[in-house]
Amino acid sequence: MTTFKEIRGTAIQSVSSDPTNPEAGQIWYNNTIGVLKGYQLVADAWAAGGNLTTARRFFAGAGTQTAGLGFGGYTPPNTPIANTEEYDGTSWGPGGNLNTRRQSFSGAGTQTAALAIGGESAHLSPPTTNVCEKYDGTSWTNTGSLNTARNSTAAAGTQTAALSFGGSPPLTGTTAMESFNGTTWTNSPASLGTGRYYPGGTGTQTAALAYAGYNTNYSAATESYNGTSWTTVNSMNTARYGLVSAGTQTAALGSGGTTGTRTGATEKWDGTSWTNTTSMSTARRSGATNIGTQPAGLYAGGDTSGGNSVLTEEFTGAFLSAKKITTS
Repeated sequence: MTTFKEIRGTAIQSVSSDPTNPEAGQIWYNNTIGVLKGYQLVADAWAAGGNLTTARRFFAGAGTQTAGLGFGGYTPPNTPIANTEEYDGTSWGPGGNLNTRRQSFSGAGTQTAALAIGGESAHLSPPTTNVCEKYDGTSWTNTGSLNTARNSTAAAGTQTAALSFGGSPPLTGTTAMESFNGTTWTNSPASLGTGRYYPGGTGTQTAALAYAGYNTNYSAATESYNGTSWTTVNSMNTARYGLVSAGTQTAALGSGGTTGTRTGATEKWDGTSWTNTTSMSTARRSGATNIGTQPAGLYAGGDTSGGNSVLTEEFTGAFLSAKKITTS
């Protein structure tokens, strides 16, 4: 009979506590509690989170899965809204209102140090704004404006070191980018290879990622920024725009959006390629961007086939879990 040692190249160890650096399939005997245990890989999953107070789409976000921020957006038949909500990992509560109502814009930073960038200050015949604001955890304050008013942009970085790239006008999407030093926006000589609006964007000011969006069609194009220039890398599996982005340049998450119809499709980026993973429960587009990380993402609000949504879903990346092994 084949033994575990012959299969794995190692004997089952007797240890006083569970290993701290596990591998999938590893088995050991915990002699402190007298239990045979092993590590099982738990797959990526989406789970329901707390509902937003206000259903909305085309809004921006910042922060993490347990300390998130959602602000602005659009709720028909009204004009764009200014209210802010804060997420504690369980429920959403009120924060300070933006000074300028806006939709179709981007955000960056954390729950207590966020940045709201550009957007549209009205609906249907929208005047595009260059106004930017900072959040301190309590209230929003106007800060340096973009050099060029734009909406439907992507952002990366922090409140004091951010990037804004892509967006509209023109309707085909721009390749332009600006950088922020905490006070002033500066036009960057580095342009995207593909102009687009409503792209995903994540990372830092010197290590960013741009993906998907819309130009003359739905895009799957991905570009990586090294602080000097953008380089085209492997495309997403599903072309779309209005997706929600999270993570870093080497570990990003792209979820939802529209491919002509709303989708819940989710993909993970490992620094080289995109991989399809578990889809969201509710297909939608234009939720709050830039909340969370790849292993702990968040999708709040957005636009479903039935209208604006209050739903929040939390993404948990695959992890190893210690399980008791029985023979029964």
